[in-house]
Amino acid sequence: MTVDALRQFCLSFPQATESLQWGETLCFKVAGKLFALLGLDSVPVTLCVKASPEKFAELMEVEGIIPAPYLGRYKWVLLEDLDVLRPAELEELIGLSYELVVAKIPRKTKSTKKKAGKSKRTSALRKKH
Repeated sequence: MTVDALRQFCLSFPQATESLQWGETLCFKVAGKLFALLGLDSVPVTLCVKASPEKFAELMEVEGIIPAPYLGRYKWVLLEDLDVLRPAELEELIGLSYELVVAKIPRKTKSTKKKAGKSKRTSALRKKH
């Protein structure tokens, strides 16, 4: 999978954003929380994502996948090359990471965004009447 295809896929998730941090690391976030890190400065390009405990254990058996430095204890994995997994497996892993991160977003943050959207619609309706 190419860097451009991976970038497009990560940005296809609801409320996903990207930023360049820590030199040449492309960070993908949802509600300010990381769900994927793309190491553009390494050769080959690396990918870091969050995994469930079961998936983490499974991935540790794959050559070219290691616990992510500093994040491994939180079940993040580092793919030392994008070709370690097939594109469909890579997309599935990124999707899992996104879902795990979204599940940890506090309810207050989620409800604040929903309320903000509702209040705009409500005030627009009031203006019409």
